[in-house]
Amino acid sequence: MIEQPLQMAALFGWGMLLGMVYYGGLWLSVQRLPQLRRPALWWLASFIVRTVLAVLGFYLASGGQWQCLLVSLAGFLVTRALLVRRIGKAAGLSVRGA
Repeated sequence: MIEQPLQMAALFGWGMLLGMVYYGGLWLSVQRLPQLRRPALWWLASFIVRTVLAVLGFYLASGGQWQCLLVSLAGFLVTRALLVRRIGKAAGLSVRGA
């Protein structure tokens, strides 16, 4: 069980780092797709690498405890929401419901 607020903060930060890697990789992949001869292959490879890294990161963070997994997942989802808002504003898109 999670015993200390510092441990919770570290797990939340770990989840945010995983989110930046996952969604940053997605952003880079989408930006590069129009320039590629085989965009479907690139997209699939990117998806597999990003997913493996995220699952491995959550596994390492959890330490076999669902509470740790939940805290790191919260960091991952907060990162997603922040990136959607930031990128949406930069692109002039509506970000309702993000």
